[in-house]
Amino acid sequence: MTTSKILNINDLISKIAEWKQAGNKIVFTNGCFDILHLGHVDYLEKARLLGDKLVVGLNSDSSVRRLKGERRPINSEYARARVLAALAFVDAVCIFEEDTPKSLIEKIRPDILTKGSDYTLENIVGADFVRSYGGVVKTIELVEGFSTTKILDKAKKCS
Repeated sequence: MTTSKILNINDLISKIAEWKQAGNKIVFTNGCFDILHLGHVDYLEKARLLGDKLVVGLNSDSSVRRLKGERRPINSEYARARVLAALAFVDAVCIFEEDTPKSLIEKIRPDILTKGSDYTLENIVGADFVRSYGGVVKTIELVEGFSTTKILDKAKKCS
């Protein structure tokens, strides 16, 4: 069941310890993933190919509201987490309350930290920390024309 992939921080830390003990490379990314679309799926699939296990940090509803405005998220954190967990290439989802995943990254110490190519290596939260212990930080090329904001803007024009 996909809900077994949705973990609180303590369970995630234990799961990652098991995976690392087995020699797996842990990839971490994060986001709001409000309306899952082709751009998200392509990005997450490519992120998983960088290592053995993909962990997704998911902004909580309150975090999304602070970052994107009062009209967001469209889908609740539970719904967003369930959809992400249903993807075969996502191994764990952890919801975080803060505006950035800095604390989560520091607790799980991923081998590889990744974000989309709309970020530069200098502005990826947690990049310096991950590099400090020999981890790798990468950006992944995004599919042009796909973003939740663009989808919502297009929907407004159609209504």
